[in-house]
Amino acid sequence: MKKAISFLRSLRRHNDREWFNAHKDQYLEVKERVERLTERLIAGIAQWDPDASRLRPADCLYRIYRDTRFSPDKTPYKTHIGIYINPPYGKKNLRCGYYLHLEPDNIFVAGGAWCPDSKIIKAIRQDIFDNVEEYLEILHSKPYSDYFGTPGFDLLKTAPKGFPKEWEHIDMLRPRDFSVLCKIEDEIIGTPEFESEVLKRMEALKPLNDFFNYTIDEAGNS
Repeated sequence: MKKAISFLRSLRRHNDREWFNAHKDQYLEVKERVERLTERLIAGIAQWDPDASRLRPADCLYRIYRDTRFSPDKTPYKTHIGIYINPPYGKKNLRCGYYLHLEPDNIFVAGGAWCPDSKIIKAIRQDIFDNVEEYLEILHSKPYSDYFGTPGFDLLKTAPKGFPKEWEHIDMLRPRDFSVLCKIEDEIIGTPEFESEVLKRMEALKPLNDFFNYTIDEAGNS
C-alpha cells in the first residue's frame, strides 16, 4: 500500500484533471492493488462474519471522483481511499460494518454507526439506556478496549430529550454519531503485518457492530 499512499500524496499536491490524466496508469495500478486488498480483507472478515463472503470489492469501494455539483470545493478527486466492508449488503446500507481509510498521514480503521438518521439515533440511545450493562461490557471487553474507546462524535451540549439528565451514563447518549476509529501508524502500512493488524482491529469491532445492528434492524422494521 505504500504505492497507494505515495500516489495519494502526489494527488493532494496536483488535484487537477490534467495531472490525473497524465498519471492514469499509475492510478489504475493503485486501483487494482486496492481491489486485491479488499478481496483479502473480505476473506479475512468472512472467517468471523460469514455474511461478508457475499460481498465483492465493487460493493465496498468508493469512486475517487468527487461530486462537485453542490460543493464550493471544486477539486475533482478525493485524496483518500475508503474501503467499507459492510456485510451482507455493501457500503450503501445503513448497518454497521468495517471501514479502512487510506490517506497520507491519516490511516485508520473505523466502525459503529456513522452519521445515522434521527430515527436510528433515537433507537440507539434507547437501546443503550435499556441495556447499559451489556453495552459497558462490550466497551470494556478485550480486544475491543485495546483499540477503541466509547463511541461518540458530534456531541449534544446537554442530555438528549427524553432521558434523565442525572443518569450516571448520560454522556454516552449525547453523540449524534456513534462511530469509533483507531489510527494505524504509517510505518505499519508497508510491512507484511499491515493486513493482519487491520483485521485484528476490524474483528475487535464486531461486538459493537452487532449491538448497533440489532437496534438498526429493529428500527428499520418498525
